[in-house]
Amino acid sequence: MGTPTEPVSSSLDLFGTLVRVDRPPEPARAVARELRRHGVTVPGDWATAYATPHVEVPAGEELPLPTHVLAALESRGVDADDRTVRRAVCAAFDPTSPDTSAEPAPEDRSGVETRAGAEGLLSAARARGPVAVCSNCSVPGLVERTLEAADLGPFDAVVTSVGCGRRKPAAEIFEITAARLGVEPTELVHVGDDPRTDGGIESVGGRFLHADGDLGTVTDRLTTAGR
Repeated sequence: MGTPTEPVSSSLDLFGTLVRVDRPPEPARAVARELRRHGVTVPGDWATAYATPHVEVPAGEELPLPTHVLAALESRGVDADDRTVRRAVCAAFDPTSPDTSAEPAPEDRSGVETRAGAEGLLSAARARGPVAVCSNCSVPGLVERTLEAADLGPFDAVVTSVGCGRRKPAAEIFEITAARLGVEPTELVHVGDDPRTDGGIESVGGRFLHADGDLGTVTDRLTTAGR
């Protein structure tokens, strides 16, 4: 009694839930390559600099990867323009980016694979009400470019940790997602593949659906969620 059942808004995790993405096997190397392409001097011990934390990040907050890379360069005495670093970082994780000046090395090429059943899951979610993507990602614009590459159609909202400054499972990112959809957090069903992060929806009274197997099964559970 008193719990809203219609409309039920949905939010979906992106990476691992709707799509699988081939990430650079050696991120430090991929970033270094793009930094050089953009005219930035890369320190000789870049792998160590990249792997070392340089910025204190409070619990639940997101550190944009370009900010980390800029701090890593500064720790080695390299002065770089923040816009240039941002372009290089984005290109490292998205070789189709217009900022990429040359073909990437084959071993660093990324790709996007839409999971089987993702379209059906989205159709079921859209039949129930507004739908958002709610994704952890420290690379600016990567979620949006991935959605475009996957051709999954328009969403009522796209909320990213790098965009709002909070990472799942922080309650705030789910509250922001619900607000973007014009609903209360308790009206939100969130679908994701990682209970540790996506399960954070339960801290604000929403419902978590674990996308741990066949998305057809998840679609069936979403269809009946809240009813």
